Amino acid sequence: MPIRKLILFFAALVAASPAAAWWEYGHESVARIAMDSVRPDTRAAIQRLLAKGRVLDTPECSVATIELASYWPDCIKTLGDRFNYAFSWHYQNVDICKPFDLKGACKDGHCVSAQIERQARLLADRNVPERERLMALAFLVHFVGDLHQPMHAGDKGDLGGNQVAANYGIIGGRTNLHGIWDGYLAERAISTPPGGPRAILASSSPDERAALAGGSVEDWSRESWNAARTFAYASLIGDPCGPKPEARPTLSEEDVRAMIPVLRRQVLAGGLRLARLLDDALGPETKAPGQKRD
Repeated sequence: MPIRKLILFFAALVAASPAAAWWEYGHESVARIAMDSVRPDTRAAIQRLLAKGRVLDTPECSVATIELASYWPDCIKTLGDRFNYAFSWHYQNVDICKPFDLKGACKDGHCVSAQIERQARLLADRNVPERERLMALAFLVHFVGDLHQPMHAGDKGDLGGNQVAANYGIIGGRTNLHGIWDGYLAERAISTPPGGPRAILASSSPDERAALAGGSVEDWSRESWNAARTFAYASLIGDPCGPKPEARPTLSEEDVRAMIPVLRRQVLAGGLRLARLLDDALGPETKAPGQKRD
């Protein structure tokens, strides 16, 4: 496991923070599916922006490729005060035991769905300085990935599952529900044959891809919130709105196998929806969600 992954993972466990994101493989897979799905002109525009990585002045955190850019917003957490304003942008704690409502979780735009729309607008605006557009690109790629990790979209007062101690099969210790979906389960699902983002993309039909790419950011938020309730919590503790288990529950091998197609669909949906946002923002019409137009 890469050192930076270990540092971020264990730091998240100690702090019980809801802002730790998918390990690299989850973000990179969403980004690769998007890059393979955008129009050629969009891909060229992305590559031109990524080639300007020096303007970010973050040599510790590269954006040389779309995969590296997808992880940049987590990498810069190690830079302390310089980027700590973005901490709350990675998630939205929408209560899975109440009717779906983004308002409380997105106060003043400090949540992942609001930032997806904001970063898309910044990316689409050709009058925004190049440095800001490149940051917007990296944030957008990352945040679409975050939104499709269900534990970043649904919560029951436990910091996105960080406070639900759990075992992943025989792996015990300090594992929790959030960490399972961020890392262990994500990497198992994406690597299950046919493994890798391109294989996940190839396993879907054009009609399926078109259907998944549709909808609004709010629609995607509701879908991931429902996945948190229906799959993430329920697979581990049964009643998602029941009492917190007294003993540490275990996600069994049978449970893991049942969740693999769920998580692979989340990765595929995230990549296809990101591709749509990138095509819109970098295309001739410079469209962005939530943007008022003449």
